[in-house]
Amino acid sequence: MLAHLTLRAAIFDLDGTLLDHLTAQESAVVGFAADLGIVDSGVVARWEEIADRHYARYQRREIGFEDQRRERVREFLGRELTDGEASEIFATYGTRYVAGLQRFDDAVPALRRAKDAGLIVALLTNGDAVQQHGKIDRFGLRPHLDVIVCSSELHAGKPDPRAYSGALERIGVDASEAVMIGDSLEADVRGALDAGLHAVHLARTGERMPDVTGIRSLDELVFAV
Repeated sequence: MLAHLTLRAAIFDLDGTLLDHLTAQESAVVGFAADLGIVDSGVVARWEEIADRHYARYQRREIGFEDQRRERVREFLGRELTDGEASEIFATYGTRYVAGLQRFDDAVPALRRAKDAGLIVALLTNGDAVQQHGKIDRFGLRPHLDVIVCSSELHAGKPDPRAYSGALERIGVDASEAVMIGDSLEADVRGALDAGLHAVHLARTGERMPDVTGIRSLDELVFAV
């Protein structure tokens, strides 16, 4: 798939690509909501919509990382909360989320293949550095990564072009020499293509877009050696 490209770097997303973020999130919100007496069938969809919207605000640097967590809780519960109350409630969700997080079986083999192909293996994640580095170490990903870039260290997160230019500067390659691999069509694929990188959409479930390179599993990635 990528064997025809002259690449120097393979850049991977973290949540949803190397780690099963979605399953952990869904399980966590069901349990978290049930503890608060919320058990309707729309719990997961409502939380995901709220979370995506406020997290996007954080990536645009409109609000801080902890602020977006508090705003998610306030909107989900539909009531006024102090910062301390909102953070405390979110922490109960966060504990469940961390406990449910797992690494995809195809993650490490894909990183190894990229490394064996002589590529710089990098990570570009839309997340807080402390939180994301904790995940990286917990799931044994660090030995397989040459460069780790978290959006909290940049002026903006994906899909903002500044996220990609900042990452490329740290990796030390030009946009045309890098491929971004991730599950978000907007952040990982459209954003990367707009910034001049190559991109691969990891569509583990759902519809594959005809106008972008897509795969169902990281096992499908083939790098030129």
